[in-house]
Amino acid sequence: MALYDELPVFKASYDLLLKIFRFTANFTREYKYTVGERLKNHTLDLISLVYKANTARSKSEIIQQAREQVELIRLLIRALKDLQQISLKSFVTINKQVENVSKQLTGWQKSQQ
Repeated sequence: MALYDELPVFKASYDLLLKIFRFTANFTREYKYTVGERLKNHTLDLISLVYKANTARSKSEIIQQAREQVELIRLLIRALKDLQQISLKSFVTINKQVENVSKQLTGWQKSQQ
């Protein structure tokens, strides 16, 4: 088992990815292949950056890039709510997961400085 599997931020990011893959399946065709795909790609990029940060000597810049991915994810989720592709309940649930990842990345970055 790889060490990154043990990181709480990796687990939280992976859980977020699974949630996003599940709820993008229900989008209308117009949004599934545009906003939905971008959302999945940004979340995959986030997980990749968490892995890279964990294995890098200088972590802070990579963690900052991961935090930027989180903000893009947040923006896309908000747009999906406004486009009525996700319910308010789903929006709140997914935002809690995004916030959890964001807080962990912030704490990790602060510990590196």
